[in-house]
Amino acid sequence: MIFADKLIKLRKKSGWSQEELAEKLDVSRQTISKWEGALSMPDLNRMLKIAQLFGVTIDYLVKDDQELEECKINDTEDDYSLRCVSMEEAVEFIRIREYCSKLISFGVLLCIYACIPLIVLSDAQEMKIVAVSEHFVAGIGCVFLFLMIALAVGMFIYSGMKLSAYEHLEKDLIDTAYGVEDMVKERKKQYAVHHSQLLIGGIIMCVLCPVPLFIVIAMLGENNEWAMTLAVALLLFMVGIGVLCIVRTCIVWGSFQVLLEEGDYRREKKTEHHRNDAITVIYWGIVTALYLGYSFITNDWGRSWIIWPVAGVLFVVLESLLTLFRKNIQKS
Repeated sequence: MIFADKLIKLRKKSGWSQEELAEKLDVSRQTISKWEGALSMPDLNRMLKIAQLFGVTIDYLVKDDQELEECKINDTEDDYSLRCVSMEEAVEFIRIREYCSKLISFGVLLCIYACIPLIVLSDAQEMKIVAVSEHFVAGIGCVFLFLMIALAVGMFIYSGMKLSAYEHLEKDLIDTAYGVEDMVKERKKQYAVHHSQLLIGGIIMCVLCPVPLFIVIAMLGENNEWAMTLAVALLLFMVGIGVLCIVRTCIVWGSFQVLLEEGDYRREKKTEHHRNDAITVIYWGIVTALYLGYSFITNDWGRSWIIWPVAGVLFVVLESLLTLFRKNIQKS
């Protein structure tokens, strides 16, 4: 194994990016990139500093006949084994995420659109625009509602089955094979503009969705029920398109973050999630019990849902407090 490969392995197992390693060695990121690309070699002083930083010998760094497993890496994290990710697995993971992003985003779209036929048909029947009975309208509307939701659920389940084989990439600490990181960075760079366009477009669509409703109120007033109904349908249509764009591009973008261990998939965050697994199960078990108990006792299902968003906010606070507590323990 050449020095470039060893440096990449040592850096990744220590959980550092090229920028972080460059800062520790007082060099530029481009210098680290050249070392890892076997385009240049550090001088003796830099080599000594690298050996001291990673807790290995200079012989290990410069001799090709020693395997990486022989080196001793300084690590303050808990002892979680690294999962090796080959080039083939990385490429397949990106492909599966891109494919499932279409299914999941379209499933979300169907869930949002599912209530539109029921809303429009019910108001049309009530205002005598269509000459059918109320029961017929309700039946047709519910058929569309359940069919669209059933199709969406099927897409979610199928996508979950396809992605389940790669759950370890999101949860475990990973170590990519030589060349994988550069490949993912290149794909991420190529997709960045498209990601920004979809994300910004989706957000704008969601922000502007109430505009048709405001226009109808301003021009026709709130008493024009049919115009209000169509405006609400258009609002839901715009929300669906916006959410589809956001969900789809975030799933694809997330595949790059998973393989590069960036964002929510940073190594320290994964470690924290491992530490908090038991607490998470207990916490959400208690929340579920409180929700069901309160709802059945009071029969106030219309308000008891507020427990979930409140519990979500409190869980974020709880995780932050646990992280802060562990850091204080380590310092002491």
